[in-house]
Amino acid sequence: MSRRSVLATLTAAASGLLAACTEGGAVPPARPGTPEPTTLRYGPDPAQYAMLHLPPDGGGRPLPVVVILHGGYWRAQYGLELGTPLAVDLTNADVAALNVEYRRVGAGGGFPTTLDDVAAAVDLLAGPAADIARQAGRGLDLDRVVLLGHSAGGQLAVWAASRSRLRAPAPGAGPRVAARGVVSQAGVLDLVAGADQGLGGGAVVDFLGGTPTTQAARYAVASPAALVPAACPVVAVHGTADTTVPPDQSRRYVDAALAARGQARLRMLDGVDHFRIIDPADPAWHAVRDEVMTLLG
Repeated sequence: MSRRSVLATLTAAASGLLAACTEGGAVPPARPGTPEPTTLRYGPDPAQYAMLHLPPDGGGRPLPVVVILHGGYWRAQYGLELGTPLAVDLTNADVAALNVEYRRVGAGGGFPTTLDDVAAAVDLLAGPAADIARQAGRGLDLDRVVLLGHSAGGQLAVWAASRSRLRAPAPGAGPRVAARGVVSQAGVLDLVAGADQGLGGGAVVDFLGGTPTTQAARYAVASPAALVPAACPVVAVHGTADTTVPPDQSRRYVDAALAARGQARLRMLDGVDHFRIIDPADPAWHAVRDEVMTLLG
């Protein structure tokens, strides 16, 4: 390997570490007695897994569940470590958390693979995840499931909450788990607009393998804005200072959902950027968590 290649490799690795350190919050201390998270696989690919976080024993009550879908513009350099701080914070509030990894663009992901993975991961709640929780003496309350996603994960979360509108052979058709609600954190919710805006340096076009003109059918089954109304209430949380995903993405979705007589609400956080809402130490995350807990009931 040439000196230039070695330098490029080291620079890329350093950039990845810097991104991981600066774009997500620190993992908060877990409550005493919190078990180690369990790895659940839903396919043979190394990226097809999720981490089930359970809180300490609390008397055997069935646990509400939050499914966490990380962002990163669907690209392979970002992983579920972005969701780990949120998962631990939620278990500290006596909520189970399923932190999902999925195949991403550049590592076997894209359309329809990424959507298939998310659907399979959410459906783990009706099988292996429920079994693990029962073995731990808790159980999962599948009537109290909330989907939570940041950035591209917001698209995946709201899409997953809209799967009941899809019919085979569309990816995600026939869900086994019905969400009680979904919270999108600065989500990319209108993929047509996102492609036209060139968000993420063409991330939407890379994810769907073409433009809204060349791949119209894919946009129709992947864009949350095209699948309104979702089958459950949607809360779109967005910071006014977000320059990574424009707040217009959340506004467009909520307007479309309300026009379709869906249950949707926009919550704008003044002065908040794209990443504060995934930092458990930040009041912006506390606002998101409040929305999640309200939906869980």
